[in-house]
Amino acid sequence: MPSTALPPSVEAALARAKVPRDAVTFFVADAEGRQPPRLAWRAQELVNPASVMKLVTTYAALDLLGPAYTWSTPVYADGAVVDGTLQGNLYLRGQGDPTMVVERLWLLLRRVQALGIRRIAGDVVVDRSAFDAAVESDPAAFDGEPLRPYNASPDAFLVNFRSVTLDFTPEAGGRFALVSAEPPLAGVSFPTRVPLVAGECGDWRTALQADFTDHTQPRFAGALPAACGARSWPVAWPDPQRFGLRAIGGLWQQMGGQIDGQLRLGTVPTGARLLFEAASPPLGQVVRDINKYSNNVMTQQLFLTLGLTQRQRGSFDVARAAVRQWWTSRVGGNEPAPVMVNGAGLSREDRLTAAGLARMLQVAWRSPVMPELIASLPVMGVDGTLRNRPATTSAHLKTGSLRDVAAIAGYVDGAGGRRWVVVAIANDPVAGAARPAFDALVEWVARSN
Repeated sequence: MPSTALPPSVEAALARAKVPRDAVTFFVADAEGRQPPRLAWRAQELVNPASVMKLVTTYAALDLLGPAYTWSTPVYADGAVVDGTLQGNLYLRGQGDPTMVVERLWLLLRRVQALGIRRIAGDVVVDRSAFDAAVESDPAAFDGEPLRPYNASPDAFLVNFRSVTLDFTPEAGGRFALVSAEPPLAGVSFPTRVPLVAGECGDWRTALQADFTDHTQPRFAGALPAACGARSWPVAWPDPQRFGLRAIGGLWQQMGGQIDGQLRLGTVPTGARLLFEAASPPLGQVVRDINKYSNNVMTQQLFLTLGLTQRQRGSFDVARAAVRQWWTSRVGGNEPAPVMVNGAGLSREDRLTAAGLARMLQVAWRSPVMPELIASLPVMGVDGTLRNRPATTSAHLKTGSLRDVAAIAGYVDGAGGRRWVVVAIANDPVAGAARPAFDALVEWVARSN
């Protein structure tokens, strides 16, 4: 039988942090699953796991799609190319690629130019129909922070996580900071500079007094404290549906191209000619970006892709059904399937049990995609969301954090050479204070034979 007595070091850490014992759930078992669990504390309780839920989404995707899976973004035209001019429209069909950052969009447009197209006489049309319109959400709904990139909604044609990075670079004279935006956005006029003022850096974003009410003319009514030096500010664009269009237009113009028509949303007509398909990096690489840095919108893209590939519809409802079916057939056991809202853990409604998650990690350990899953997890004290944690043990762990939630889950190397599965979750107004207890649990496991 598993122990229900907490290790003394964990018990002491909880007491110091004033975290109630009934606010945490722990589960420790060997990765092979051939022996009874070593520790099970409230392991059957349904709790909110925060971003640890990403483990379910990424393992399900690796298992169902394979680590070599790639997303394709087809590019079409409906006219001939004459003397460098496309006599018609250019179409880009988004199919959920979570990796279309600025550099990859530039490469896609460069391939268009390599076909001899410099001017587009018609329109540039982006087809976002692969995902249901209902996947859009109010970016302020979760925590009232609509400009934070982690709140960006998924998009079948997701560009740069629907975010623009504003760079502020002080001039040599010391009076102003130059402002630049990446990617450039067609039809958007940013201020070219902001004043520099004396004083400590502090909350420099608030000091800028940014106003994005007019999406085409953002303004800064304040100033940047000179003590800040050069700064970058990633901002989730407040007009997300047209962000991809504006990025295409801005980059195309920057590359010396011309568009006579409009930048608009639409669908690819039946008679359009396929020019080429741009492929994403493989899933095995994508899950590293997701788990090491806990990227919410990339996870939602992946979750919706499961719905699209398994049941031919890119909706959250369909994705949830696909993952439930996978969980039942692959993980099985008596543990209930996780309650998932968007696959990323960015929800107050998500629920799973520590025992269920641990069982999934044991199944993953014995699966052919185990190397890709483990390689995607932050390494204790080395990288990702664990780079600042103590590096006294060898552990690959996914972290999770919301208001009132803290969690870790993954694999820990024991002193005797055995690999252990560890799950630790706290749900409480002081959940964040439980992290030293989590570290103590990992240390306890690492000393195990």
